[in-house]
Amino acid sequence: MSGTSVRVPLRGRLHRRMSRTRVLDLVTLGTYGALAVGLMVLSSEPPYVTPLWAMILLLAGGIAAVSIRRRFPRAAFAAAMALSVLSVAVGSGAESLLAVIAMYTVGVRQRAATAWLCFGIAMACGALGALAISVRGSVGPPILGLEPPMVARDSVQDWANVYVVIGVILLITTLIGTNVGHRRRYINELVHRADQLARERDQQAETARALERERIAREMHDVIAHSLTVMITISDGAHASLDERPQEAKAAIARVAETGRRTLGEVRRLLGSVRNDGGATIAEHAPQPDASQLASLVRQFVDAGLPVRLTVTGSPSSDAALGLTVYRIIQESLTNVLRHATDVSSVSVTVSWTQTDVTIDVRDVSSPVVASSDSGRGLLGMQERVALYDGEIEVGPQESGGWRVVARLRGEEK
Repeated sequence: MSGTSVRVPLRGRLHRRMSRTRVLDLVTLGTYGALAVGLMVLSSEPPYVTPLWAMILLLAGGIAAVSIRRRFPRAAFAAAMALSVLSVAVGSGAESLLAVIAMYTVGVRQRAATAWLCFGIAMACGALGALAISVRGSVGPPILGLEPPMVARDSVQDWANVYVVIGVILLITTLIGTNVGHRRRYINELVHRADQLARERDQQAETARALERERIAREMHDVIAHSLTVMITISDGAHASLDERPQEAKAAIARVAETGRRTLGEVRRLLGSVRNDGGATIAEHAPQPDASQLASLVRQFVDAGLPVRLTVTGSPSSDAALGLTVYRIIQESLTNVLRHATDVSSVSVTVSWTQTDVTIDVRDVSSPVVASSDSGRGLLGMQERVALYDGEIEVGPQESGGWRVVARLRGEEK
């Protein structure tokens, strides 16, 4: 999955969420408007008429409070509480719905502590609203055009009854809102975590692909550069001795063919590690070279005319990856000698194994060389291999002439 494939679902979810929000806002506004208009009609019937101007102003304020409740939640909450109290005092009471909407919105969008703090504020406003209803029942005008009671009532009891009803409605609304909000936040956190894990997985996969490409490029360079160098050197020798020593030239050409076949097998194996076309099990499943094949490696360079002497001390590690690294470093070092050195009189390869590390020392005695500012792909590959084992490497010309490569590798890969 690429980065684009992750962003598209996120954009789609955001679009759907915005669409649902718009629909919910329209439904809320429509419900409140219908209720306000219906109660306004009831409150306008004689003989107990509520002032029309007050109901119209409250309706306008209620529409504004519902419209801004997402962009300005604090202002909308304060307006809803104030309008609900004023509505039961001088209006139709329709704006009491605003308090219910406000508490549900707070419960959904805010933390539980904030929601319960707002619940306390709403309960205080509910106490004022209950008081306004009880006072209005005795001094008028009656709410919703209802006929005032003919018998005197206990105002404290009326206030308590109304306040209990208001408190129960606000409590239920707050509980529903906090429960819905908690569930939404939990789901959003799960979705966010899933998206984050998907992005991390994609990044890890891309990093793994990049590392694998780098590894294959390094292996291809070592295999092809070494083999071509040996083949070119042997072919030049065969060409030079073709007239005077035809048998030796014939044997050299055979070695060139053998080197080419071996190289082709290694290239097939490397390509097979990144492309599985369902073919038969061929050379791509052959084992990688390791430290046990150093003598065979040196023999290839000796056959190419390079006077190499191999010395191995200690017991080689059983770690196949470490053995491959040692093999490749020596292979690249000898390839560079064969390719670049002139008048080579001898080449010494010393491998010293201990229980904790291995030291590789490749030196040649040849004409003095000048260090190049271009490290080349091969030297960079050696540095990368050494870095995998938290080791160190020294590469450069010797004062007495020739070139040296000294590398020390730890026993375990980082």
